[in-house]
Amino acid sequence: MDLQLALLFLQQGVASGLVVGSVYALLALAIVIIFRTSEVPNFAQGEMLMAAGYVALYLFVFRAMPVWAAIPMTIVVAFAGAALFRRVVLTQVAHASGSPVNLVIATLGLSYVLKGLVRQTGFGDTPRSFPALVSTDSIMIGQASVTRLDLAILGTAVIVMAAFFWMFGYTKLGRAMRSVGMNPKAAQLVGVNLNRIHTTIWGLSGAISAIAALLISPKLLMTADMGSVVTLGFAAAIVGGFASLPGAVVGGFIIGIVEQLVGLFVSSRAITLAPFLAIMLVLILRPQGLFGGRVVIKKV
Repeated sequence: MDLQLALLFLQQGVASGLVVGSVYALLALAIVIIFRTSEVPNFAQGEMLMAAGYVALYLFVFRAMPVWAAIPMTIVVAFAGAALFRRVVLTQVAHASGSPVNLVIATLGLSYVLKGLVRQTGFGDTPRSFPALVSTDSIMIGQASVTRLDLAILGTAVIVMAAFFWMFGYTKLGRAMRSVGMNPKAAQLVGVNLNRIHTTIWGLSGAISAIAALLISPKLLMTADMGSVVTLGFAAAIVGGFASLPGAVVGGFIIGIVEQLVGLFVSSRAITLAPFLAIMLVLILRPQGLFGGRVVIKKV
């Protein structure tokens, strides 16, 4: 491979990796905000994305709803569904057992329920195409070829992440979320309603997953198993540091770029292995992730 071709592959890999990595970053962000405040990984995150994608498909295609109405409605439905699950199901599970393991199992149960519901409706029986909301015409950035849809995906994801970080850092809700993540008992003592904050966090996680679904669905064939893309969100969270919100974003972009570069320089068949190799390297060299703090061993 000559230098010119290598530079072309490098530019194309970085450009394509930033696009898909922005979606992985959104998914990682949705995963980390739940884990940071409850220390429970949500294994239904992928199915929440999948279900939101099918809600959007139903509104766009089968109900012919205009974009300006369908997109907010999809996000609201995802927010309400995730918040309701936290308020009704997880609260009862926590009161009944108090074991984090049972909470994890409850999220696994939600994943199967959502997948089964989509299949029962008939929408998930056959692969479906989600209409692109932005032109797919190609444009050149340097030597890399991207589409207007790619730029819209990247731009939207960056705006959503910036809005989330602004909310998390500069609003009363964000301060409450940070306090719950750092010390729930102390937050409760100063008047923070833990149930309300946890419910809101789950709702935000569902809304972010819905936005990720709207962005990634035009580039995928929609099936009931499309939620498996969340594996790359978990990979991004592990690489960045599972309790670090900035780490989740950086990890998403790293996974996306590595995935695309491996596909171009090595083989397209090696793409699926790239994220797991990245996870293994991080776990060996820096187990807490790139942005994670020092590992602290708790005495029990």
